[in-house]
Amino acid sequence: MKSLYISFSIILVTLLSSTQGFSQQDAQYTQYLYNTMSINPAYAGSLQTLDIVGTYRDQWVGIDGAPTTQNLGIHSALRNEKIGLGLNVSHDKLGPSREVLVNGNFSYRLQLTPTLKLRLGLKAGADILNVDFTEGQFQNPNDPVLGRNVDNRTTLTLGAGGYLYTDSWYLGLSVPDFITNDFYDDMDQSVSKEELQYYLIGGYVFDLSPNFRFKPAFLMKYLEGAPLVVDVSANILFRNQFTFGVSYRYEDAVSGVAGIQVFPSIFVGYSYDYTLTELNDVNNGTHEIVLRFTLNERNKNINSPRFF
Repeated sequence: MKSLYISFSIILVTLLSSTQGFSQQDAQYTQYLYNTMSINPAYAGSLQTLDIVGTYRDQWVGIDGAPTTQNLGIHSALRNEKIGLGLNVSHDKLGPSREVLVNGNFSYRLQLTPTLKLRLGLKAGADILNVDFTEGQFQNPNDPVLGRNVDNRTTLTLGAGGYLYTDSWYLGLSVPDFITNDFYDDMDQSVSKEELQYYLIGGYVFDLSPNFRFKPAFLMKYLEGAPLVVDVSANILFRNQFTFGVSYRYEDAVSGVAGIQVFPSIFVGYSYDYTLTELNDVNNGTHEIVLRFTLNERNKNINSPRFF
């Protein structure tokens, strides 16, 4: 077991350095290309069929109280294929905090050219936060901060996004939550405000041969007061069945990614993150597992797997 002092120092710095009260940054994923709807509501319905994705992420294994995240996303297009609907539920645990987000997603497709499509999306839901400082041990248990638990603090969420795509590339921009709640800090006698987060994603699929497809992709996340997150990845799809690749998150981690299309409708993916920061000395990396079910409906010509 790693030092509880080190563990909770990391956790409390993560929590208390945020200008969002105890609201954290959105959870990050290495295999974000499989659960795009979690960061951009306009993705809902873009596959033109039912898509269910479950993700489990265990970050910084070996550090007590390090983040763990579970996410479930379900979305599909309606019969006219212009409207997409989706539901996204996530649970994020970080030290003494538990955060549950439930969001409904809506998108509408515009056919710009015979091959180019634009989806505009909205999301709305709730963010439920609990912080219980009776969990764990602290270097200074008499700190006033530790006597103020947060019980089911619920705030509304409202986000939007745009998703431009063809069969071979995509580009998306989104803001997960426009609602910036104010939080009063009775210790500092001040008011802090949540800041907007912005996501920019993109990728391109190259058909190298009948058996190989290559996909470079990127994700950028910006939050005022926090470092810019830049994630770039490169994946190979072999015979529409096996996926393998690498990912690099700037000044944070390098990752290996692998996946297999077990059945035509079922995909299993795994990634391992190797930490590049000073935390590398006190953790054993990050594991992430993805399970995806895509229903290929009859009489629909769907490029399966579409690779995004």
